[in-house]
Amino acid sequence: MNPITRRATMAGLALPFLAPSAQSAGTLNLVLESEVVILDPHSTTAAITRTFATHVFDTLYAMDGQGLIKPQMVEAHETSADGLTWNFRLREGLKFHDGQPVTSADVVASLERWAPRDSLGRMLWAAKAELVATDPRSFRLTLSRPFPLVLDVLGKPNAPLPVILPARLAAVPVEQRIREIIGSGPFRFRAADWRPGNVMVLERFADYVPRAEPADFLAGGKRVHLDSINLRVMPDQATGASALIAGEVDYMQYLPFDLLPRIERARGVRTLGLGGIHQFQGNFRINHAAAPMDDPAVRRVLWRCADQASILTAIGVPPQFRAPPCPSFFLCDAPLSSTGGAAQASFDPAEARRMLAASSYRGQPLAFLTTAGGISQTAAQVMIQSMQQAGFNVTEQVMDWGTLLARRARREGWHIFAVYANGTDMFSPLTNFYVSNTCADYPGWDCDRDVQRLLTEFALATDGAARRRIAAEIQTASVAHVPSVMWGQFTIPAGYRDRVRDLPRAAYPMFWEARI
Repeated sequence: MNPITRRATMAGLALPFLAPSAQSAGTLNLVLESEVVILDPHSTTAAITRTFATHVFDTLYAMDGQGLIKPQMVEAHETSADGLTWNFRLREGLKFHDGQPVTSADVVASLERWAPRDSLGRMLWAAKAELVATDPRSFRLTLSRPFPLVLDVLGKPNAPLPVILPARLAAVPVEQRIREIIGSGPFRFRAADWRPGNVMVLERFADYVPRAEPADFLAGGKRVHLDSINLRVMPDQATGASALIAGEVDYMQYLPFDLLPRIERARGVRTLGLGGIHQFQGNFRINHAAAPMDDPAVRRVLWRCADQASILTAIGVPPQFRAPPCPSFFLCDAPLSSTGGAAQASFDPAEARRMLAASSYRGQPLAFLTTAGGISQTAAQVMIQSMQQAGFNVTEQVMDWGTLLARRARREGWHIFAVYANGTDMFSPLTNFYVSNTCADYPGWDCDRDVQRLLTEFALATDGAARRRIAAEIQTASVAHVPSVMWGQFTIPAGYRDRVRDLPRAAYPMFWEARI
């Protein structure tokens, strides 16, 4: 059976184990981008783990819909005149899911565990002199030098999130991952009902105390009106879309483009698509630790192989859900968009063949990792064809996302993988996965000391004009360094049943405020 026929056949199947009659009046059945396979919120940049973490855990600060950082677990803070001493006080009534109070000792232990694994965390920690608990609800951060982005770091929306764990769990080295999932967020992970490969249940945490102000993106008072949410695992997108149309699930995070016309005609189904920084950016991440990708001249050939327009067309992204070819690491039509190096980052098959022939490449086999059935695989297949035409000896290695995460954690055995991320992750040099993690222990293992220096300058800049100038310099340097190659900027609409009310409009799936 060819892929098109199988896809069409699967789209017509119903899922008896998700029959509407089995749904509780207070429960939503969800199909997210993938299964949650890594539950430790400090240990990965995977977006699906972030979605899990935003529901189960909480952060000291959080970003609102305007991109402003607001207090979340923190009640108030004070800063010394020289900007070196920061005193924080937690809100009253914060509890973990095991009933224990959240204390400042938990905060200190959690941040000490998280910061070394995060690019922004490492920047803050480079300026940190001391972080101590001063009483059960208060803690003090002392800096050795001013760092203007303290609150931006503590409230960043990018994975790995700086969530707060019980101190006993934060004592587990991040390389080992926590096995007991205890947070203080609005939903509680029901471990006894977790069926890997089938369903994960998150239930309302009755002792969660929301902030007084309204919810706004990741900030504000997260009021839960549902008994629980069931995260269902589907064999493919077509099956998930069929279940949404049939009313067997209530929400699907990523609708397949080829089924959009059918979904939009379905009774009781609505779609949600957002633009701007709520779009997605596709990237081909390159492994600098594996020859021949350790040679920048070889890496630069990849810019000439990436045909964004053809990739988005192959994926089936309708015109209204895509941006024109975009050369900016920090998104087009975004605050820090830059065209620096654009002339070197344009699709040009003839130039790709010439550049590769002039490089050190001598036909070494390249492993291109893809995930089966998703749009990243289609993007990769178009890129592989272009690379082969340029003269690369490259083959596709297909696997599920969990296996790809495990494979990319090793320095050997792969050269490129395809992925896409929320624009809210990618629109700043300090959060863009492939720019901000230069010279860090991060899959891809690239290192550009000039970019590293510029990132520090960007973090220390005190006005918007200076940040825009430095971002343009980082853009130009990154085009030359090639930590990744962008394959397009686009929106993937979500779909939900019209029985779902007050669903937050955001790039991330959120189910506080949602009602039935």
